[in-house]
Amino acid sequence: MSRTARWRLGLGTSAVLLATAALPAPAHAEDVTDYAITVDPAATGPTIDKTMYGVFFEDINRAADGGLYAELVQNRSFEYSTDDNKAYTPLTAWTVSGTARVLNDSGRLNDRNRAYLSLGAGSSVTNAGYNTGIAVREGETYDFSVWARAEAGGTLTVTLQDSGGTLATARRIAVAKNGWARYQAVLTATRTSTTGRLTVAADAATALDMVSLFPRDTYRHEPNGLRKDLAEKIAALHPGFVRFPGGCLVNTGSMQDYSEASGWQRKRSYQWKDTVGPVERRATNSNFWGYNQSYGLGYYEYFRFAEDVGAMPLPVVPALVTGCGQNKAVTDEALLQRHIQDTLDLVEFANGPASSKWGKVRAGMGHPKPFHLTHIEVGNEENLPNEFFSRFQRFRAALQAKYPYLKVISNSGPDDAGATFDTAWKLNRDAGVDMVDEHYYNSPQWFLQNNDRYDSYDRSGPKVFLGEYASQGNAFKNGLAEAAYMTGLERNADVVKLASYAPLFANEEYVQWSPDMVWFNNHASWNSADYEVQKLFMTNVGDRVVPSTATGTPSLNGPLTGAVGLSTWNTSAAYDDVRVTGADGGTLFSDDFSGDASRWTHTGTGAWTVQDGRFVQTDDAAENTMVQAGDPSWHDYDLHVEATKKSGKEGFLVAFGVKDTGNYYWWNIGGWNNTQTAVEQAVDGGKSTLVSKAGSVETGRAYDVDVKVRGRQVTLYLDGEEWGSFTDDKPAEPFRQVVTRDAKTGELIVKVVNAQAAAARTAIDLGGAEVASKAEVTTLAAAPDAVNTETATAVAPRTSTFTGVAGKFTYTFPANSVTFLRIKQR
Repeated sequence: MSRTARWRLGLGTSAVLLATAALPAPAHAEDVTDYAITVDPAATGPTIDKTMYGVFFEDINRAADGGLYAELVQNRSFEYSTDDNKAYTPLTAWTVSGTARVLNDSGRLNDRNRAYLSLGAGSSVTNAGYNTGIAVREGETYDFSVWARAEAGGTLTVTLQDSGGTLATARRIAVAKNGWARYQAVLTATRTSTTGRLTVAADAATALDMVSLFPRDTYRHEPNGLRKDLAEKIAALHPGFVRFPGGCLVNTGSMQDYSEASGWQRKRSYQWKDTVGPVERRATNSNFWGYNQSYGLGYYEYFRFAEDVGAMPLPVVPALVTGCGQNKAVTDEALLQRHIQDTLDLVEFANGPASSKWGKVRAGMGHPKPFHLTHIEVGNEENLPNEFFSRFQRFRAALQAKYPYLKVISNSGPDDAGATFDTAWKLNRDAGVDMVDEHYYNSPQWFLQNNDRYDSYDRSGPKVFLGEYASQGNAFKNGLAEAAYMTGLERNADVVKLASYAPLFANEEYVQWSPDMVWFNNHASWNSADYEVQKLFMTNVGDRVVPSTATGTPSLNGPLTGAVGLSTWNTSAAYDDVRVTGADGGTLFSDDFSGDASRWTHTGTGAWTVQDGRFVQTDDAAENTMVQAGDPSWHDYDLHVEATKKSGKEGFLVAFGVKDTGNYYWWNIGGWNNTQTAVEQAVDGGKSTLVSKAGSVETGRAYDVDVKVRGRQVTLYLDGEEWGSFTDDKPAEPFRQVVTRDAKTGELIVKVVNAQAAAARTAIDLGGAEVASKAEVTTLAAAPDAVNTETATAVAPRTSTFTGVAGKFTYTFPANSVTFLRIKQR
């Protein structure tokens, strides 16, 4: 997940009344920019569904095991393997005293729980938990359980300790001779610790499996429950929906089941039937993000959690076309039919009567009433739109034939634009699909520039589910950019029906993707600035948009300026004959590498050297190896480079408009594992794709690369043929607003984002609406680079009362702020 003029309107001298808890009025008039907002309360805007904003949960960054799933023992079933992570063994997270072996034989607990521990007499095993250890709190109760088998009987001794000594009174458990059985004990913590260790010792040879330690105080107190602080953070958002379980987990790996017939495949797509029933009979699987997933947190728990927080469940099932870099379409007809039937069975599991086959399974797990499933998504970010859509139609036809009320959601690939996106959207539109899931992760600047994205969408076409989005970073400037963008989502609530920031959780010591909404470790959790923005919008939605307009901050864009650069990504490449020519034909820079490379500054990774009159980056495993040359003030120029791929996975990168290491454009030729060519813009280190096409690069072939920069328009040529062009002239508007009405409370909700260093003195005209003089105000205001941490909360909402409301009034929105005014209508 990569990471982003003021103008006077002469609005007069209306009194400025600041909310008491807002930031102080700016000291100097030049620190204020004037705006105007005009509201039309007589006009009818689109309705906003109760499900507008939700959350997306994927088991990434240890979000499930070691996270939301409350189990404290890591690798409780000894199932870790190199299929999950090359560094794993069946005893990862365990230490052995004495003799112990992990076996996979006929003595196992059951066929789907294939590994177990054979512990020798007088031996013990100790589990390290997650992060720094097993976290316990003084006075709280923890439920220990284990499946055990001892041919001659025996006794297990269970202890909990840290380096300071005992954390709970030891428990002794008698193991009978009658084969596998589940044994339980209760431990009460005598001290608080974050570095606990759980030890199980045996006085006789004993087989162990499913060694578990669960806090009794879980969310909603379920036996197989959720970690309370994390679940409560989701509940506090009052999400309209919960999308689960992925993500890349759904559409990667084998589509086979977990059985002897398939060879007990461990690298499988997430399949719901693996995750229901007794936890000791649930399959294990390799997680796409590089660790093991136990499926203790499975479909039943997801459905229950959605119900507990009052959210609509929105499951995602495999479409039998892999994505996330794998990009293969399954052609096995029997396998496709099996997955279609599995999806039909999923609806029965959720909605069927307790007397039905799968409704009975649900009832047996403790929920005889249905879960009221109304939406289901097939597939996730498939890069093969034609192959995906042919299979999607098969799923949709089967689902809607049996369950005509069901909305079946499609998707548009992994990007916000490009050939895959365009093809997918045409297929979806032509087929009259109910809803299309869009995903994108872009720079803060992109979000500020694209507030109008959905203004031009077809009102009669498929609705949009913005299932994954985030700006690239967790500072307040990221939250500001997302907040500005969300005003556009609400304004277009007739098109955008569902939206969820992603990802949701990250364990700070197991991060595969950043940014994330909530961060945690084994004992604490904290909200990012992005979480605070999401919560403010999610708990102040309203039910209808009230049309409004606002003046803007005119862009004062000059020409595109910057130096030039060369780079590679997982590739070794050679460059020659670099020339930069001004628009008047004069030479600004020229290097044929007949000497040294002293005019180039190496700002990235990798190893550059001059070889045989070419500048060569030799490390084909290095990423972002940028070297730069020239003047950051250059504008209106032509850049020529001769580029040759020598080895590696991708092509080469030619940069222009280079201001510094985090701000530049580059032409990524043969990127994404040598499948696409695109222009990307980096702003403060976060990249967005401006134009993209399919394309690859041949190893050993010299390519002529030319970039023509005129004003803010760029034209690109490959081997003398025009490849494409773009104009980067969209203003990154920092002042955005939307107004909604809450019918239940009778309030107008004026939502304003001011993502700039100047306060925004704003004349607000409520269009004749009769309103109370007092408004409840919630403000998020902080420095742009402010971040929340475990120990410091720099970005948090402040509530106050503003008493200067009238049909026309003035309000000054602080610099770098998100403000919601709730105004009662009379």
